[in-house]
Amino acid sequence: MHRPGVTIIPINGHAPRIHDTAFIAPGCIIVGNVTIGAMSSVWYNCVLRADVSRIEIGERTNIQDGSVLHCDPERPGDADGSPLIIGDDVLVGHMCMLHGCRIEDRGFIGLGAIAMNKAVIASDSMLAAGAMLTEGKVMAPRELWGGRPARKMRDLDGMAVAGMKMGAAHYVENAKAHALAVAGAPGPHPDDGRTQG
Repeated sequence: MHRPGVTIIPINGHAPRIHDTAFIAPGCIIVGNVTIGAMSSVWYNCVLRADVSRIEIGERTNIQDGSVLHCDPERPGDADGSPLIIGDDVLVGHMCMLHGCRIEDRGFIGLGAIAMNKAVIASDSMLAAGAMLTEGKVMAPRELWGGRPARKMRDLDGMAVAGMKMGAAHYVENAKAHALAVAGAPGPHPDDGRTQG
């Protein structure tokens, strides 16, 4: 499938596997052992680099603009390494850094947040904007964590969880509009790059 403006790079015997219904915005770089599920979206200028382990993204999940995703390889005493595993219906805000962590279904990562190796954001939980979830920290379901380093702030009520679900659904629909806009965008002008005399 042709994806205008997207750089897709196989490495170390692995090529990205992207579902035909997933939207990958121009400016993204997808490298190596990356799997992206149905109706998920990766927004403008994200980098997903799975050169030393794997990155798995489920269905209807969105990775918003400028985010960076990576993983770590196996090491002595750590045969699994730190793959980056993201479930279904997850929202990842703009300019997040996710490294070798796990985000369970319907997790929410706020703007500019960081989650490190083997950290876990549980189902229906929220990591607040700007927070840093340090290595190995595990959030329970329906919790809000914030700060640097992140700590539990409170439990989330039903309204907050419903709002996160609505956000995920919005991104599925918005991605369809952007896919159409990208497909209809004009290509480079014939004069682009021509030396002006």
